[in-house]
Amino acid sequence: METIETGLDPSQSLQLISETISKTKENIREHSFCFMLWGWLIAIASFSSYILHSFTSFRYYFLPFPVLVGIGIPITIAYYLRSENLSETFLSHYLKRMWIVLGLSFIVVVLTNIVQDHQPFTYTILIGGIGTLASGLVLKFRPLIIGGALFLLAFVLSAFVAEDYRPLVQGIAVVTGYLIPGYLLKYSKD
Repeated sequence: METIETGLDPSQSLQLISETISKTKENIREHSFCFMLWGWLIAIASFSSYILHSFTSFRYYFLPFPVLVGIGIPITIAYYLRSENLSETFLSHYLKRMWIVLGLSFIVVVLTNIVQDHQPFTYTILIGGIGTLASGLVLKFRPLIIGGALFLLAFVLSAFVAEDYRPLVQGIAVVTGYLIPGYLLKYSKD
């Protein structure tokens, strides 16, 4: 097999490097979409579930979770299918695959806890913290690192609070771990 060498002059090489760096920065900002989407969905589900369980006699107080997750999954899939047509950096490739594994882990943890008649909040907070902290470290984005650390603190806290308050702990963790860093990521300059 014969390789074809194309000679780039120094200005073309510099332009190629500049475009690659710019594309990487743009791709980093694109990761904000899922943090904001899932931040809103899970925060609304967490706070709604807490309110329904604590202040009403509604028997199916947990319904905000399957409804909002059922809305979020196809939106996320559509978003990533749409973005597959764009060239993907190694970083985007890694983060997408990591969150797919974590998403499957969320599903397994929730289903296992439902079968065992336990609340899944403590473990879903842990999974969210791992993903957020790893994303922040890989992206070198301090607000996500802090958000991931706050998730992990919320994980520890959730082990010590009454079950009735765990949806609140999760809601607060999601606001501080997904939403705030997600918006900061979206509007970051680099």
